[in-house]
Amino acid sequence: MDVAARTAANRRLLADFFDGLEESQLETQSLCSAWTVREVLGHSAMPFSVGIGRLLWRTLLARGSIDRASAAIAEEQARRPVAELTGMLRTYATKRVPAPGVGPMGQFTDHCVHLRDCARPLGLDTDVPLEDWRAVLDWLPTKQASLGVVPAGRLDGLALRATDQDWSWTAADGSGEEVVGPSEALAMALSGRSVALADLDGPGVATLRERLV
Repeated sequence: MDVAARTAANRRLLADFFDGLEESQLETQSLCSAWTVREVLGHSAMPFSVGIGRLLWRTLLARGSIDRASAAIAEEQARRPVAELTGMLRTYATKRVPAPGVGPMGQFTDHCVHLRDCARPLGLDTDVPLEDWRAVLDWLPTKQASLGVVPAGRLDGLALRATDQDWSWTAADGSGEEVVGPSEALAMALSGRSVALADLDGPGVATLRERLV
């Protein structure tokens, strides 16, 4: 898969999605507990309007927490007009943005998950292609993904299997309690979205639920 090309395509998909929402939908709480749908848009467009210097400065003000700094900046960005933010997503769709630690797949995964963070609570089916979720699922169990996406230990003792495509994952020893379901739901749950657990089956779901609390 061409990660750069798929990232660009999903930025355009995000832009179309947000442009199609009404004001009340933009103010809906997303699956990111700290953000409304509008603020997720602000976060998604942030790399194209906020330089690394500003991010580092805000991180210092947040006592070294890049997560708190990013959240604060996303809220500020969300005050911009929707058309301006979606315009950035389209204009800079092909721009390669540095993603320390998580790399290009981290940014790609971020777009996939955040689209569903907004679409799910709105009851909308807008989604990325199934092959994108396959790439996300391949990446989530990696060491790179443990840097802020899937904390170390979350997948211990679990075996994962998608029901909508030929994909599965098990620990090195090949054992584990099975968690089964659609690729999107698996990826959302592994990324910490407990609401997706309702779409999953298997003896490992209870274990995963305990780890998401």
